[in-house]
Amino acid sequence: MIDAHSCGSRAKTDRIDAELISRFMAFRPDAGRTLPAQKLRILRALTSKRAQLVETRKRLAAQVKAQQKQGMHAPLEELDEALHSLLDSQIAELESRIEHLIAADDTLARTVQILRLIPGIGPVASTMLIAEMPELEQISGEKAAALTGLAPIAHDSGTLRGKRAIGGGRRSLCHVMFQAALVASYHNPVLKAFADRLRKAGKPHKVIETAVARKLVTIANALCR
Repeated sequence: MIDAHSCGSRAKTDRIDAELISRFMAFRPDAGRTLPAQKLRILRALTSKRAQLVETRKRLAAQVKAQQKQGMHAPLEELDEALHSLLDSQIAELESRIEHLIAADDTLARTVQILRLIPGIGPVASTMLIAEMPELEQISGEKAAALTGLAPIAHDSGTLRGKRAIGGGRRSLCHVMFQAALVASYHNPVLKAFADRLRKAGKPHKVIETAVARKLVTIANALCR
């Protein structure tokens, strides 16, 4: 089935709606994304599992904090510490496997090296960009931002008519880029100046964070190209 997502568009306008409806009746042999190379599929599996374990560790920390407030942590402390240690060990193992996989491939290693030149892009963000966006360097900056879920989407029809907001995209990558944006907005000279201008203009924190994250993706795509 043809929809806005398969065409690489998240925007919703009357013109786009009409175009998608007309395409619906036509066969599109090029629909969908091509399957990434095996090494990229392995890298994606490793980074996805790491993200899952990191999220589990965060939830465990929140549960421990809640138990402490309720005075119920002592009976479970030993179990929680054992689980936390296990998660730390598994995350470290995955990070080691990711590092070795990248080091064993000259192309991946070179791409990571380029991405790490950007202040704010660390080991996690660089590997996530490669794993979750194999189109990197082959598309425009605007397209890269859209695929990450950081591009403003126009809604000229439907219930959100007249509004623009980000949405969709590859959520795990979007989450990581938001974290990278927090670092970049204070430690990347160019993006810090950009963020400061937005702060002075009275923009909300979420808007600033989104704008910086979008610029990070655009810069990363441009450097890789």
